[in-house]
Amino acid sequence: MLNEKDFNQLTLPQILSDIATKFPNKAAFSTSLSWEDQVITHHIFSLDLPIKVFTLDTGRLFPETYSVLNRTLDRYKKKIEVYFPNFMKVEKLVTEKGPISFYESLENRKECCFVRKVEPLNRALQGTDCWITGLRAEHSENRSEMKMIEFDDSRNLTKIHPLADWTLEEVKAEIAKHNIPYNSLHDKGFVSIGCQPCTRAINEGEDFRAGRWWWEDNSKKECGLHVK
Repeated sequence: MLNEKDFNQLTLPQILSDIATKFPNKAAFSTSLSWEDQVITHHIFSLDLPIKVFTLDTGRLFPETYSVLNRTLDRYKKKIEVYFPNFMKVEKLVTEKGPISFYESLENRKECCFVRKVEPLNRALQGTDCWITGLRAEHSENRSEMKMIEFDDSRNLTKIHPLADWTLEEVKAEIAKHNIPYNSLHDKGFVSIGCQPCTRAINEGEDFRAGRWWWEDNSKKECGLHVK
């Protein structure tokens, strides 16, 4: 049985090694190639842990995101599995509602996120018992009370956030310490990076998630991947 209190005494490499031991070949890490995710990827690959690493290609990513993916593959010589949305569902969505329907309503935006992100994620997690994420409690109000270990009832698996209590400064320090590849958009004011049409740089003092779906109410800024 996983104990969050015990995890709090461990370093990130120790936490990931413990997960690999407790969930042999049944743990998966979803990376969006963010600052946080690059830190976790670095330790999984450096320790050669039997943890599946995958990413979701929505078809609307920034060129800089593909660049960091390529640099990560070159650096570690390890596989990152890429999951695309079901092309027939994307074709249907764009044919019926146009290429930017997500700007028109919250319902439309969530539909696009479901087709491009949630459904591929569900496929990627099939056959796993543990889902590792790079979420931090500092990310948003929705995540402020987040625990390091929780159970995802909808997918029937344990969900672990090893960086839950890390600050952004600690994440950046870890990247600098190990010279980890990261998305160059972070140097241009982009902190939370998703699909290109739905992401902008933020201004000093703005909320971490202010650059995502900026036309919506802050309280609703989730794509559906991590909503209980």
